[in-house]
Amino acid sequence: MSARLPLLVRGLRRPPQPPGPPRRLRVPCRASSGGGGGCGGGEGLLGQQRLRDTQAGSSRGQGSQAPPARDSIVREVIQNSKEVLSLLQEKNPAFKPVLAIIQAGLNITHICLPPDSGEDEIIDEILKINEDTRVHGLALQISESSFSNKVLNALKPEKDVDGVTDINLGKLVRGDAHECFVSPVARAVIELLEKSGVNLDGKKILVIGAHGSLEAALQCLFQRKGSMTMSSQWKTPQLQSKLQEADIVVLGSPKPEEIPLSWIQPGTTVLNCSHDFLSGKLGCGSPVVHFSGLIADNDVSLLAAALRIQNVVSSGRRWLREQQYSRWRLHCLKLQPLSPVPSDIEISRAQTPKAVDVLAKEIGLLPDEIEIYGKSKAKVRLSLLERLKDQADGKYVLVAGITPTPLGEGKSTVTIGLVQALTAHLNVNSFACLRQPSQGPTFGVKGGAAGGGYAQVIPMEEFNLHLTGDIHAITAANNLLAAAIDTRILHENTQTDKALYNRLVPSVNGVREFSKIQLARLKRLGINKTDPNTLTEEEMRKFARLDIDPSTVTWQRVLDTNDRFLRKITIGQANTEKGYSRQAQFDIAVASEIMAVLALTDSLTDMKERLGRMVVASDKSGQPVTAEDLGVTGALTVLMKDAIKPNLMQTLEGTPVFVHAGPFANIAHGNSSVLADKIALKLVGEEGFVVTEAGFGADIGMEKFFNIKCRASGLVPNVVVLVATVRALKMHGGGPSVTAGIPLKREYTEENIPLVADGCCNLQKQIQITQLFGVPVVVALNVFKTDTRAEIDLVCELAKRAGAFDAVPCYHWSVGGKGSVDLARAVREAASEGSRFQFLYDVQLPIVEKIRTIAQAVYGAKDIELSPEAQAKIERYTQQGFGNLPICMAKTHLSLSHQADKKGVPKDFILPISDVRASIGAGFIYPLVGTMSTMPGLPTRPCFYDIDLDTETEQVKGLF
Repeated sequence: MSARLPLLVRGLRRPPQPPGPPRRLRVPCRASSGGGGGCGGGEGLLGQQRLRDTQAGSSRGQGSQAPPARDSIVREVIQNSKEVLSLLQEKNPAFKPVLAIIQAGLNITHICLPPDSGEDEIIDEILKINEDTRVHGLALQISESSFSNKVLNALKPEKDVDGVTDINLGKLVRGDAHECFVSPVARAVIELLEKSGVNLDGKKILVIGAHGSLEAALQCLFQRKGSMTMSSQWKTPQLQSKLQEADIVVLGSPKPEEIPLSWIQPGTTVLNCSHDFLSGKLGCGSPVVHFSGLIADNDVSLLAAALRIQNVVSSGRRWLREQQYSRWRLHCLKLQPLSPVPSDIEISRAQTPKAVDVLAKEIGLLPDEIEIYGKSKAKVRLSLLERLKDQADGKYVLVAGITPTPLGEGKSTVTIGLVQALTAHLNVNSFACLRQPSQGPTFGVKGGAAGGGYAQVIPMEEFNLHLTGDIHAITAANNLLAAAIDTRILHENTQTDKALYNRLVPSVNGVREFSKIQLARLKRLGINKTDPNTLTEEEMRKFARLDIDPSTVTWQRVLDTNDRFLRKITIGQANTEKGYSRQAQFDIAVASEIMAVLALTDSLTDMKERLGRMVVASDKSGQPVTAEDLGVTGALTVLMKDAIKPNLMQTLEGTPVFVHAGPFANIAHGNSSVLADKIALKLVGEEGFVVTEAGFGADIGMEKFFNIKCRASGLVPNVVVLVATVRALKMHGGGPSVTAGIPLKREYTEENIPLVADGCCNLQKQIQITQLFGVPVVVALNVFKTDTRAEIDLVCELAKRAGAFDAVPCYHWSVGGKGSVDLARAVREAASEGSRFQFLYDVQLPIVEKIRTIAQAVYGAKDIELSPEAQAKIERYTQQGFGNLPICMAKTHLSLSHQADKKGVPKDFILPISDVRASIGAGFIYPLVGTMSTMPGLPTRPCFYDIDLDTETEQVKGLF
């Protein structure tokens, strides 16, 4: 498909000469005054020059060198290209400029089309090359009849290294040659003449037989040198008089036989541009006239080839420059905030999002790096990380919060408001990275998670419903694995060793083979055999039987719906299951370990390995049984191959957002994906910001972000934004209980300074938790319309006294990014202070000590208490070699303690650990604190009562 630059450079060596007298090549060739004149083979236009060179061969000696003029020019151009390439590769070692050539009829190029290829076939190939980011230049070697405007202008101007497109020609004519590619042949003609000492000013130039872009380029370049340029075709009636007037003749195509050589005046400089160096095709139409190997033939074509390479290098340099950090030329969407503020879905629907491919281009994504879903969503391919691997990361900001009310305190809204302020109002590259919301809360109590007011991800209904199907993929993969576990137990219980082995390794068309994953299992078992027929009975038994202990199965089925009646079920009650039944349960889909794997992986290979490591049970000897043992790893990876790609969306103001992965923070680690963060950090560049959000309070989501996500990613955060509300602080100060769906008491809607002051203890505690990790914290007070100035000022003052770098009131909900400009400035300033990030604990500590450290240092507990089951699990996991994993506490988000009704800062409590589970693929141990449920239930009046569809317009109603 493409010819690489080093091959072309080597190809510039002079082709072997045919046998015969030695020839001396000269630049340029002047017409002879001898009989018939000219410079061609015999009677050709260039013949007499070659004849004189041949006759003088004996006096010059065998092996005479070509004059230095031509060689030095070519060497200079090639050396310049090599130097530029070396400089580019110093900073970008993997960079290799590539030239693609589309040529019809000759099998010497990488893209060879049939000789009769039509316009459409050629354009199809051009369009493919246009979108291939590995190719930096495109040259066409096709018949003259195929050079239609449609074909030529299908080329991207930035890859048009022959300067044939209207855009490149237009820039040349306009005088912007430094901004475009100029025909290498035309440039070669000018440079050869000038380097040979020919003064072009005032000279009469005749260009014969040139067409299209070459003719236009030659005329333009000669005119800029002060020459008087004429163009003519071979059949022009006045050709003889024009030839006799010309000082310089440039041949753009082969000379017809009927044109006599005597028409050219003695002393006229003649250059031949009709030799195609890359194809080796000679531009002569007469069997008598031989241009091959002649002075102007090789001189122009060799130099043109070198200049074409120079154009390819220039194109590559320009492409690399575009990949470096630069401030985005982002077209931000204007907001027209209304008062009172409409519903979230009304605001979302009133704004027309940019086409997602337009947004992708604005932030530096290439066309082949996105997969578009509809008009407003796209998946981003992981190949981007390889392309931008040498680019510095931007600043990394985490948005966390104080202990929230059941209504939530607006971390997503603050996240969106902050990036809208940074990009739309301060012209700073920024990216928001959010979790994908579960369908459970969307139809349950909490509603959607796209932000709110004038700080939202749009379209909000697409954000909250299905998105691109990632959670459905997780559900399918999770339940496939669950089915594999119970099926394997059933078949092992009902079959002999031999029957089980024969079914696991069947004979197909007389051939019996292990699959790839079965060979891997044999290797783990220490059986170094590849022929199924050579295993001993004992080896067959070891291979075929996993001996899963049903009482140790920890892998549950999942569903992305709040359904309390699936919290405990009995499976296997049908007669077909032959009496095998056991108690099991369903979890909410986002609690699946596969969701955690998706959120923590950094590549497709890593994800496959993590999926294979997932422990689903123990065997009867106490050893872990994994997804790899069940032979399902490859299938799980297939189901997840698209889900691993982050989803690109946008805010109300047209700034970019990644929505990817959605683990809950109370029953999982509660952070969006590592991959989304890593890609965003590359795209924003060194001066940009990536703002990601951790679920619930800093004691839960932020602690897990630091101790789990940052360990997995290797990324170091620069700033924490801690979100607080006057409403939540009043609750922590002793205010009445807050319940979703019930109007707030007047304590929350009227000024109450004492309640706010007393409740700031929770804010102060969360600031202290942040400081444990050595990261500067900025408090963002998410202002509601019922908050008073006195309450706002008090919170900001107390936050600063507690050690916050700054505390800023935010109004993005009512006015968009403009309302968070002060927050954006504070975050920029805090990021410049530097971070002294540290982990809370050493993973090599015993599991119990890591749990105790989190309980005491973060939650404020006096100590922990392990149930017998939790103690047994810890001993088992330690014995199985999993004791050095980080801890992911599953705890209520409504209190620092395990009791949801204990507000403020509870003290001197004992934290009960009821159970301990292991997510080995994700890479953490998760203790369950108290009575944590992994399957939420629906309330008396769920959100679905308000959700409807207008069947005429197909618009969704009632989402919030």
